[in-house]
Amino acid sequence: MAVVKSVTIDGESIHVFRNAVYIFESSLGFTLELDLIVSEVVVKKYKTVDNLIVEIELEDGRIIHSIMHAKILSGGLPQLNLFCDLDDIQEYADYDRVSENDSWFPNIEDGITIEEIRKVEMPHEDVSIKLNLPINQIEWIKKQKKKSLNEIFQEMINEYWEKQDIE
Repeated sequence: MAVVKSVTIDGESIHVFRNAVYIFESSLGFTLELDLIVSEVVVKKYKTVDNLIVEIELEDGRIIHSIMHAKILSGGLPQLNLFCDLDDIQEYADYDRVSENDSWFPNIEDGITIEEIRKVEMPHEDVSIKLNLPINQIEWIKKQKKKSLNEIFQEMINEYWEKQDIE
């Protein structure tokens, strides 16, 4: 069984939480498949990209360089599926094989939670909030820089969460 040590996409090393590398056999032929549990940041970065230059380093020292297609897998955790067609499968003899007719499929979600993933790489998103505040508070908000407002709201939300946990 081949075990992945690291993955680099378009020259950038990505943090992989869980993975499975295998040969998928269908009536159309063979594909090398790499299923990855990654951060939401990585999924967002690659969800609109079709072809990626991928380097997969295996624990036994082998390195696979390939142009692979990307597919976002839906599920509970952020997942990326990288795949490419294979003409010669001889060098992949020690890889797990999955057939389109099999009921078994690698389950890489076991043993990890979204909270653990977010501890490593927390996604940030813009948000718009409509508030009804006194004019003097609105004037004060308008004078603040975005970075300061972000810090203020993060602190306020964290304090509110702590207060809720106590009650």
